[in-house]
Amino acid sequence: MHSLDMFKEKMGRAADIRGRLYAYETIDPSRTALVVVDMQNVFVARGQLVEVPEARDIVPNINALAAACRAAGMTVVWVQHTVDKDAEQGWPIWFEFAMTPEQKPKYVEAMSAGSDGHAIYSELDVDERDVTVYKRRYSAFAEGASAIDTVLRERGIDSIITTGTLTNVCCESSARDAYFKNYRIIFGSDATACLTDEEHNASLLAVHNFFGDVRDTDEILQALRDNEHRFPA
Repeated sequence: MHSLDMFKEKMGRAADIRGRLYAYETIDPSRTALVVVDMQNVFVARGQLVEVPEARDIVPNINALAAACRAAGMTVVWVQHTVDKDAEQGWPIWFEFAMTPEQKPKYVEAMSAGSDGHAIYSELDVDERDVTVYKRRYSAFAEGASAIDTVLRERGIDSIITTGTLTNVCCESSARDAYFKNYRIIFGSDATACLTDEEHNASLLAVHNFFGDVRDTDEILQALRDNEHRFPA
């Protein structure tokens, strides 16, 4: 699990910016979804192409959040990064400049729908009531990246709890773009993971200072259990 020392030391800056430490005091289950980003074998399983070892450590927290959200009647969305013809046509700059020609076929194979790499990590508890969304950019909420905005709006959802991997790439990108679409953002400090503590903490600080609230799993669970759905003081 990532150390959060740097984030905890500097998170108070948010109060200087907006006048209080947290933007949101309560959570409305009827208008909130849990969004789990890219917890697929290609990122989570040992020895995979883009392995993020810390991502395995957050699996219990994501499972706990998913169970609590379902119990509260909330939508759980599993987002899977997908490489296909639509991705290549819609985001050619990534294919041209983000990897070597030798790496490209490896990425295509590992992140193609139906491949082992593309599948959700087996230790995650996916329920038949959950929703699955394929995305073709780092951000699930980027224009043309996925159907997630439509899926959530149809359910009357305007708030999301962001979890998954990588903290500083697909999770942060999705949270930023969702914020620009007027979603309230709760970002899981110990339910997101990336490659280093430094990157993780820097991303948490950026989100907390400018795009939403960063909360740990226990705080979110307490809010869901509370009769008024209020976060602990």
